[in-house]
Amino acid sequence: MNESSAARRKPFRRLLLTGAAGNLGRQLRGALADWADIVHATDIVPPGAAAAHEETSVVDLADREAVMHMVEGVDAIVHLGGISIDAPFDDLLEANFRGTYNLYEAARKHGVKRIVFASSNHAIGFHPVTEVLDADSPHRPDSLYGVSKCFGESLSRYYYDRFGIETVCVRIGSSFEEPKNPRMLVTYLSYRDFIELVRCSLFTNRVGHVVVYGASDNPVKWWDNTKAGFLGFRPRDSSVQFAERFPVTAPTAERDDPAQRFQGGAFVLGEPLARDR
Repeated sequence: MNESSAARRKPFRRLLLTGAAGNLGRQLRGALADWADIVHATDIVPPGAAAAHEETSVVDLADREAVMHMVEGVDAIVHLGGISIDAPFDDLLEANFRGTYNLYEAARKHGVKRIVFASSNHAIGFHPVTEVLDADSPHRPDSLYGVSKCFGESLSRYYYDRFGIETVCVRIGSSFEEPKNPRMLVTYLSYRDFIELVRCSLFTNRVGHVVVYGASDNPVKWWDNTKAGFLGFRPRDSSVQFAERFPVTAPTAERDDPAQRFQGGAFVLGEPLARDR
């Protein structure tokens, strides 16, 4: 075997990463170098300088023709692109609804068979904190942003049932360098665990269509990943090391606050945004 053949032993020839300029996109890009010969890193804003294994582009996911061209020749997609906070419906319509549809339709036309879809815990944010949810728990979005993630999950289910495109819907908790508030002691997903979850989602032989919760091995758990256990995701980190920053206090009248009663936290308190009133 010659040197060039040996160099092509990476699992994927070409991977597409949307949302490459975002927080999690930046964390993931380095890991993808070991997983694919070429990583196409794209975002609606410049993704930054391309590494040796990368090519970059600026693409609006709402532009169907541009997305169609971008997906050509891709083996698999990690879809982190779109708006990641609550926003006016018209903005979400373009980025999260139309953009996700364009990506799946392009995947269908170009024969892409695996997508990792960045969903969110806000798709189920109106479940009480007293419940433990699994992959079959019903949608209860806490915001229009959460509604957009419910749409993405349902769309991906349709594209699997109808066209055989496999999807792992990762309901991401709170993925930051460290928790920022008491709620994040439950929803915390370390960057290392996030990267490992994406790896499992890409490399598992057959996934069909599955929902998995993105959380580290935190002391308090709202989510049960038993039904996605075949992915082999085993979180290595925990929020326990940060617990002293947010000491437990005695119950007060504030426990009636919806932001404390429901898993979505402050998202359940969101007022209709100005342009939607």
